[in-house]
Amino acid sequence: MIATTSASVGPHIFWITSRAAGIAAMTLASVAVGAGLLIGRRGGIKGMGGDFRALHEALSLATLVAVAVHGAALLGDHFLHPTIVEIAVPFTSAYRALWTGLGISAGWALAALGLSYYARRWIGQSRWRSLHRLTAIFWLLAIVHSLGSGTDASQPWFLAVLAIPAAPALVLLLAKLSRPAPQPSTSR
Repeated sequence: MIATTSASVGPHIFWITSRAAGIAAMTLASVAVGAGLLIGRRGGIKGMGGDFRALHEALSLATLVAVAVHGAALLGDHFLHPTIVEIAVPFTSAYRALWTGLGISAGWALAALGLSYYARRWIGQSRWRSLHRLTAIFWLLAIVHSLGSGTDASQPWFLAVLAIPAAPALVLLLAKLSRPAPQPSTSR
């Protein structure tokens, strides 16, 4: 039985690895977005302080690693046979070009926005915060990619794995978007 299982996995190991890394990336990204939204709330989270920021940073970096593995593993896939261009340049893949292109775009944007944290002193804190808010848009785009090009997108287990970490982050995002913008202080 074990020999049969390992023999059947062999030809699909790159695809399986890519699927697993993609699922991990979406889970990590959703938790990172939720954590970031909690940090951004007025007053933050009492008692969490810098530890919570470190968690958000670690989740963000882990997301980027999972995204890289998700794309790189496909280079060995015997069914798709993608080129480096097809996994790195949006909308060049022959496989579900729109959905794959949206995922590649989201991956690059999330990498740029996530890594911009380390360039805050050159970007400026205010400008960096404005840019970093775009993360939610690209996270949503990554979810669209998962639903549009994921081979398991119609499977209830996949939808549950995607929704469980994404739903709280989505609720926090909607709560943030529904709050009125703070009014500038008129005191002298």
